[in-house]
Amino acid sequence: MINFQTSPDQYHHWKLAVDGAVATLSMDVQEDQTLAEGYKLKLNSYDLGVDIELADAVQRIRFEHPEVVVVVVTSLKPRIFCAGANIYMLGTSSHAFKVNFCKFTNETRCAIEDDSNHSGRRYVAALNGTASGGGYELAIACDEIYLVDDGNSAVSLPEVPLLGVLPGTGGLTRLVDKRKIRRDRADVFSTLAEGLKGKRAKEWGLIDDSFPTSKFQELIDARVREIASGVKQTVSLRSGSEVAGLNDSEPSQTNSLRNGIKLNPLQLEIKPAGLEYKYVNVVFNREQRYADLTMRGPEANLPTTPDEIQKLGDSYWPLQAYRELDDALLYMRVNEPEIGLVCLRTEGNIDHVLALDKTLMANKDHWLVREIILYMARVLRRLDLTAKSFFAVIEPGSCFAGNLLELMLASDRSYMLNNADERVELALSELNHGALPMSNGLSRLQSRFLATPEKVEEILARTDRFDTEAAEEAGLITFAPDDLDWEDEIRVAIEERTSLSPDALTGMEASLRFAGPETMDTKIYGRLTAWQNWIFQRPNAVGPEGALTNYGKPTQAHFDFKRT
Repeated sequence: MINFQTSPDQYHHWKLAVDGAVATLSMDVQEDQTLAEGYKLKLNSYDLGVDIELADAVQRIRFEHPEVVVVVVTSLKPRIFCAGANIYMLGTSSHAFKVNFCKFTNETRCAIEDDSNHSGRRYVAALNGTASGGGYELAIACDEIYLVDDGNSAVSLPEVPLLGVLPGTGGLTRLVDKRKIRRDRADVFSTLAEGLKGKRAKEWGLIDDSFPTSKFQELIDARVREIASGVKQTVSLRSGSEVAGLNDSEPSQTNSLRNGIKLNPLQLEIKPAGLEYKYVNVVFNREQRYADLTMRGPEANLPTTPDEIQKLGDSYWPLQAYRELDDALLYMRVNEPEIGLVCLRTEGNIDHVLALDKTLMANKDHWLVREIILYMARVLRRLDLTAKSFFAVIEPGSCFAGNLLELMLASDRSYMLNNADERVELALSELNHGALPMSNGLSRLQSRFLATPEKVEEILARTDRFDTEAAEEAGLITFAPDDLDWEDEIRVAIEERTSLSPDALTGMEASLRFAGPETMDTKIYGRLTAWQNWIFQRPNAVGPEGALTNYGKPTQAHFDFKRT
């Protein structure tokens, strides 16, 4: 079983140091601290365990250290930044694990970019040595990249020439979409196993600059001070702004920001048949290959002011409940691969959900509330990107409203009971107006009604709730069985879905979930779902004579050169 929970005192591979406005994330991978047997993590190569720590560190900086405005990502290994994903780990892992590993790793990269884009924190990659493959992909997730000029260190994406696969966590897309490298240069760079060194790498835009060894740390420190000063100045000029938690015009808020909140371990009971958190419950029906996931809504009388919310800390419902949902999704991805369908349910009071959402939107400019909303959005995107089917089941006692309505809108189908004797309702809040966007940049309502955008405005303009008939008429749900057919319809729908090819469903769902505009994220995840799934199974990569299989062996790869 792979556990996604960790904390800095449990890290094996990263060291997090915070000094005022600057945090330093130093990579120091311990070779023997692997998640599985059969490989060593040499040269700061990484497996999923290394990336779980990195994801945790980024999350903790956001919630526990809001005073930080610059994060320096570097290495404690001499002359090596990161050799990327461990090749022997990839070569011995199952196909499903490889793809889920790539997906989680890229979600971590996206969390870094989300922090930069929405919280104003800047990430600086200080490459004190060679960065190859996933190591360079980590660097290009940062805002700025600086490489030591020691005559040897280089940046590279060697997957195509060395392994017969692709940079699995968005490397190619970030090259041309984010750093806007010319296509011809990107082509050359991606087929050079040795990569490019300082001067040429800077000329081509692969790095921002290179510094000689003797002055590397001094010039990195100077650049970090410059960035930190610029961010502070920007914040002080923005009335009411809380970017990175610095605003001298609001002393009480600034004072609270210095403290942050602590993210405590989640309380989870793993049972033979499921997972039990405080607000999330998962029951595995393994013989039928589906799970029931129920999310319990908030209690009444939750805090309504930022100070009260901060005092409650990580036990505040939206933060705790969504941390539990996040953990459950990750658990199911890697530990329950044969669970193909998740039936989403909610329990609670709609009024309490709407009251909570009202508080969140009223205080959305406060640093902690902003981070909570951004985190909720990331968890919902994690659900969107999970290769399992999702059915929403809406019945008496459900509270699919506001932020929890997004669970229904994220589902591939929804079933809402139509019973004259038991009223079942849906409700919207201001959070449904776009505060929790999908990877395509649209709200889930906008993605749902691409052909009729005016319908989104009509639905959002309604202040009353939707009963089953109104929800069906508005197009918010898929089916509305009556009480006589309810149990049979749900049972048959589950049986039909779980009888279909999981590979076909993964491709179908990934294609259907992200209607509308293309973004860098949708390109990365779409290609990851399709091309990584395909290339990781091709004999040229993983066959007996494939490049990934023969890497590090005296034998050479032999390719079938027929293009398909």
